[in-house]
Amino acid sequence: MSVQRPLSGIRVIGFEQYMAGPYCTMLLADAGAEVIKIERPGVGDPRRSMPPFAEKDGHKKAAGFMAYNRNKKSLTLDFRTAEGKRIVQGLVEKSDVVVENLRPGSLQRLGLGYLDMQAINARLIYAVISGFGRLPGYTGPYSDRPAFDIVSEAMSGIMHMVGFADKPPSWTIYGMSDIYSGMVTAYGIMQALFMRERTGEGQMVDSSMYDNMLSLNESMMALHSVAGQSPKRGQPRNAYPRGAFQTNDGYIAVNVPDNRIWKRWCKLMQRTDLVDDPRSDSGTTRSLNKDFIDSVIESWLAGLGRDEAVDLLNEAGIPTGPVHTAEDIFACPQVKARGSLMSLRDKDVGEYQFARTVPHLSAAPDLPAQPAPDLGTNTREILEQLLGYESGKVDDLIAQGVVTE
Repeated sequence: MSVQRPLSGIRVIGFEQYMAGPYCTMLLADAGAEVIKIERPGVGDPRRSMPPFAEKDGHKKAAGFMAYNRNKKSLTLDFRTAEGKRIVQGLVEKSDVVVENLRPGSLQRLGLGYLDMQAINARLIYAVISGFGRLPGYTGPYSDRPAFDIVSEAMSGIMHMVGFADKPPSWTIYGMSDIYSGMVTAYGIMQALFMRERTGEGQMVDSSMYDNMLSLNESMMALHSVAGQSPKRGQPRNAYPRGAFQTNDGYIAVNVPDNRIWKRWCKLMQRTDLVDDPRSDSGTTRSLNKDFIDSVIESWLAGLGRDEAVDLLNEAGIPTGPVHTAEDIFACPQVKARGSLMSLRDKDVGEYQFARTVPHLSAAPDLPAQPAPDLGTNTREILEQLLGYESGKVDDLIAQGVVTE
């Protein structure tokens, strides 16, 4: 018996668009699940048309879509029609998981919500990603609002923490809330699948982007609850130095969480006087005297290159890393050794590299590496082979605009 990926044999239906839903189902697909991505005929996922693009010989494909939709199948379907609804019901009957991140309530209004699907398949795991949560009993005044990643970053307090004290709040990386919510939802689906092995029953997985980002910002919650503190961007209070520091040819990132590591750095800088100096003898005093500490560190780093500083600090037992650019990452020997970038070859636009799904599993084969599907490329296959439609029936559905291929 050949060794399979962990989710081999699991079928997932994705009512998904943009990032959070597609990233979640990409994780499931990388884990071996068969993922059927449902897209609007003629249009598809909006990220198919969002720049930047890979272009070759007249073909053009969106980088964002290519990155988050590998190892999937594409079914174009107008599920607002009666025939389209019947196709969805047939898929639900034969599937294990549904993932959706459409506008809140849109599937429910069509009679395709959780309770409708559960009535068809009691073993179904129905995962919904929304801005503010959809599980009955846990909805709130914002639950019907749509949301993008930056909204949940702002409301969770993360934007309040990012940037400088004299500047406005700042967003983090583009789509961080979407990516993290996709990961959390995949984790919830794994739990639900494991529970189903025990109970035989499916359930709803309710993933709120606001909740997810609050959990990511847990230190703010703890500091306010326990110590009454209200953390602010650019104003360390409990530990310093921490952040990016400039060398003569780039930046390094260092965190000094305690006096033990601070003493090591003082020794390396030949400034052991700072160990007991009242301006720098604790994390709190170093935070209060940030400008003084920065001047000492910057003076020492001015005579060092980035890589030299990283090596010296790590050898002294002070965990440090370079602040990498994209070019640095692609050249990084650790990235190469770990296989952290995976190659996908698209028949139209060539071969590109994308971030590998983590973590590594010692007993599972490596990730599949099929490129993102063209719009509707699996429509006929799914209808005929999975649902048993005759070829002529599929032709009729295409003529009616219910599906395309």
